[in-house]
Amino acid sequence: MRGVTFLGDRKLELAEFPDPKPGPGDVIVEIKASGMCGSDLKPYRAAAGAAAALGLGKVSGPVIAGHEPCGIVAAVGSGVGARAAQVGDRVMVHHYSGCGACRHCQSGWTQMCAEGSVVYGVTGHGAHAPYMKVPASTLVPLPEALSFATGAAISCGTGTAYGALRRMNLGGTHSIVIVGQGPVGLSATQLAVAMGARVIALDVSSERLARAKEFGADALIDPKAGDPVAAIKELTRGPGADLSLDTSGVAEGRLIAVRATRPWGTACFVGEGGNVTLDVSPDMLRKQLTIIGSWTFSTIIQAECAAFVADRKIDVEHLFTHRWQLLQADEAYRLFDRQVSGKGVFLM
Repeated sequence: MRGVTFLGDRKLELAEFPDPKPGPGDVIVEIKASGMCGSDLKPYRAAAGAAAALGLGKVSGPVIAGHEPCGIVAAVGSGVGARAAQVGDRVMVHHYSGCGACRHCQSGWTQMCAEGSVVYGVTGHGAHAPYMKVPASTLVPLPEALSFATGAAISCGTGTAYGALRRMNLGGTHSIVIVGQGPVGLSATQLAVAMGARVIALDVSSERLARAKEFGADALIDPKAGDPVAAIKELTRGPGADLSLDTSGVAEGRLIAVRATRPWGTACFVGEGGNVTLDVSPDMLRKQLTIIGSWTFSTIIQAECAAFVADRKIDVEHLFTHRWQLLQADEAYRLFDRQVSGKGVFLM
């Protein structure tokens, strides 16, 4: 089979790989949809050895990209019980695996495994290919009401947004600032609106702000157009928003999130990497501010997100502005690299 690999320096290759076969405890998933995620851009843009440089572990040889997998179980290895997986099951994949025995793995947080984890699409073969081999323990059922493309989005970007909103205990009485309206930010906007919150969306791209409006944002702010913190305080009649979520991963966005949150509020960071410098007393201490980080989600929260989307008939597919075939991978990532489009997905 052929799979997409990132070569670094904004280059990729559709390379040949052996068809995977299940070992004990494994399943083979026939991929139906594989989403493109903003975190793909780090190994895509980086030089050779990107995975190690990003602190995600060592790799030997080319790795198939794609960490938003969704498809159908095509084969089951020995030792996999019928309750864990059967041929024909519609599934998402939690894109990490660990030792399976530590307290993090036991609670579904395999990305935090005490022994270290495999990150599919980065340090283990991912979903930008016709088939993917994973432990049966990584599977999360895909509700019948949801499309494979929706399941792919939930498998990282949308699931990450949902996990952050859940960590902040977002409710219908809250106002929330969402900094960055890329795929994760738009997902957060869509989900927060479904939860009843008032959403103030920020982005420097007019195209992405327009999409945030489509997704139900109450107010739109371009940080380049003036003082965004002052604008948010005006919209909230002085104190700032109850909650804030930074999906941008850049220092300026994180600082806006912190300074735009009211006293006793909560600011959450989900964008990976980078730094931010705070003036601790006014920005944090004297506001009694809570600052948290939220790193993707557990298998349990992934399933909960899928149920939430299905039960409320949320149109997650509206996130996708581009649908691609694997043969178009080079064109797809060149467009995605510009970070002005919506979300892309490979359909098999």
